[in-house]
Amino acid sequence: IKELSKPSRDPRQMAKVFEFDQNVRSIEDLREGMVLPGIVTNITNFGAFVDVGVKQDGLVHISHLANKFVSDPHEVVKLHQHVTVKVMEVDITRKRIGLSIKEAIGASTTPATDKGKERVVTKVKVTEGNTLEDLAAKFGSLGKLKGKK
Repeated sequence: IKELSKPSRDPRQMAKVFEFDQNVRSIEDLREGMVLPGIVTNITNFGAFVDVGVKQDGLVHISHLANKFVSDPHEVVKLHQHVTVKVMEVDITRKRIGLSIKEAIGASTTPATDKGKERVVTKVKVTEGNTLEDLAAKFGSLGKLKGKK
């Protein structure tokens, strides 16, 4: 109560915003190989069920939860956890969706033309004192930076 009485102070953490893929509304929209965000809705002895934004939840079998041996799915995923999954199989007639978390870890959502190219992304706080030479000294060769904007 003391913390809440202080003006403009809220001790609660920021809530995570979650959105399903806007292009997927029904099971017919799913295609093998798609990488989608999802929420774990149920955990069983044989895997976890994940909601990807369609009426039917998909199953991540215990063998597709991680790149290591998993004896108990509770060790890897938690209820209501936000995960990224890859669609492995879609059976529209039986309304079954096969998903994989371990395949989604290695999967890329970038276009196929970028595959095989190494990418390094670095966040830099821009201040008045940052010059091209300062950044080159910090992150690498000046020759690599000069021709790029």
